[in-house]
Amino acid sequence: MSTPPPVLVTRRLAPGVIERLTAHHAVTCHDSDLAMDRAALLDAVRGRRAVITTLDDRVDAEFLDAAGPGLAVVANHAVGYHNVDVAACAERGVLVTNTPGVLTTATADMAWALLLAATRRLGEGERLLRSGAPWTWAPNFLLGMELAGTPLGVLGMGRIGQAVARRARAFDMPVGYHNRRELPPEQAGGADWKPLEELLATSTVLVVTCPFTADTRHLLDARRLALLPRGAVVVSMTAGVVDEEALAAALESGALFAAAVDNFEREPAVPAALLAQERAVLAPHLGSATVRTRQAMGGLAVDNALAVLGGSAPLTPVVQPI
Repeated sequence: MSTPPPVLVTRRLAPGVIERLTAHHAVTCHDSDLAMDRAALLDAVRGRRAVITTLDDRVDAEFLDAAGPGLAVVANHAVGYHNVDVAACAERGVLVTNTPGVLTTATADMAWALLLAATRRLGEGERLLRSGAPWTWAPNFLLGMELAGTPLGVLGMGRIGQAVARRARAFDMPVGYHNRRELPPEQAGGADWKPLEELLATSTVLVVTCPFTADTRHLLDARRLALLPRGAVVVSMTAGVVDEEALAAALESGALFAAAVDNFEREPAVPAALLAQERAVLAPHLGSATVRTRQAMGGLAVDNALAVLGGSAPLTPVVQPI
């Protein structure tokens, strides 16, 4: 009887996911909600045929050297894969996969939860009540922004951006978007493509869902944030696209009415300047954090690993751009 291929899982997965791997393969799982430190990761990856990684695991030449020539697949437990050097993997014949599609609904819902919390100042209200400070209803007490009819801009019209735009119909919000390319009308769902700077100038509410790449890092810097209408609201669902210090400065100056961030560039660190802003709604990377979605993400990562180990094509491969 042949020895089953060894597999490494670098983080504790959602309930009911890992059993399909352990039933067929020799699995080592870092059974913790915390990421493995670098030295432990490089030691644990040696001799593995498959590794299920998360965004905190840097997959680069050093990682691949440690794994050795037997590594066949890196299954990233995320839609993003900026933690993976895809070109280095391709050079060594290592397949890379991600988990697109299965977290669209949960992440779009979270974007709207943050948008509503920011525009209606729910964070401020809850902090006030929990502080025990005296308060009373008044005509001008914690006045927020209504969304009905307010122009919405979506930066990044992929699956998640499209889902965010669809939800705007319930609020009768005109929707514009910016993407690398204009979508077919049936895919855009009535949203209008606009050049980036025009989108910013016409969006009272902006939701950022584009992927983080070398080209999009700090795409929304101080200069571009200043193009938004005064009193606009920014919701960021992607780390690194919005310059967090510039965002805090725009809140401090009153140029923005409010902002919300779910995913930070240097997680788990959050800039002190953002923490100091009462009108910043800050969430600890909860976009896909529902039981159903995390089980689906883990299940897809496992399915990709099982497919490659079984000699089949992966379900959701990441293709290195030409």
